[in-house]
Amino acid sequence: MRRASNAMGLAPFAIYVLAMFALPTALVVSSAFRGASGEWTIANFAIFRRPGVAAAFVNSLWLSALTAAIGAILGALVCYALLGCKESGAVRRLADAAASTLSQFGGVMLAFAFIATLGNQGMVTLFLRDTMHLDIYEHGVWLYTPIGLVLPYVFFQMPLMIVTFYPAMARLPRHLSEAVAMLGASAGCFWRHVGIPMLLPSFMSGFLLLFANAFSAYATAAALISQGSQIAPLQVRAALISETGLGSQGASGALAVGMLAIMTLVVCLYAVIDRKASSWLR
Repeated sequence: MRRASNAMGLAPFAIYVLAMFALPTALVVSSAFRGASGEWTIANFAIFRRPGVAAAFVNSLWLSALTAAIGAILGALVCYALLGCKESGAVRRLADAAASTLSQFGGVMLAFAFIATLGNQGMVTLFLRDTMHLDIYEHGVWLYTPIGLVLPYVFFQMPLMIVTFYPAMARLPRHLSEAVAMLGASAGCFWRHVGIPMLLPSFMSGFLLLFANAFSAYATAAALISQGSQIAPLQVRAALISETGLGSQGASGALAVGMLAIMTLVVCLYAVIDRKASSWLR
């Protein structure tokens, strides 16, 4: 009876996962291997030979890796600073609320915020140009290119790292640092030989989570980069809505399968590292 009751309790979640993740994934994979008349084919994957597609995937990979690394390092430093704050103090509560909110702040709203701040006529851009005589776009408007996506992506990557990494850092046993201090070692020695090695699996799992988050991000890039399809998610959009006759459901499905393959690899690595990271916490 208890097993049946537990199964019934998980039924809504299972239905949600099936309807929102499993079924769409199956439809996408199926469309990648279907031709225009419904026959099974692998011809759709020829889209990877088209100019710009491989470059878009490369752009997505380096953009995701770079923003994940920056967000992970900055987030870890903030987590270290929060260790010195009281658990129920105002600073800690404010930091938790800000990290939880900003980690979900993205899409068109985030793109608009950066356009209004750092766009051609943004407040900061005009201030630097008129007051400081510094033109940040002297060599081109980089905000609307993959390079320009780094700042918006880091904006939500760093708070996400704080949310995911702080619990691991907070659970680091205090008696270990006390034992190292009693043996005459410095705080730097503790972090170099004890703290960092113990937290490295949690840090790497957070990095992979940030990588997956950036690689799959769409709305912010779509709002900022209106011309061209310079990253993988925008290539999928272009294949769906192309007005030149080059786009098709099968081609977009093939591109999505390419993204799914990369995401599957990242998720598998995340699961392996996260299991190792949680072993010492137990």
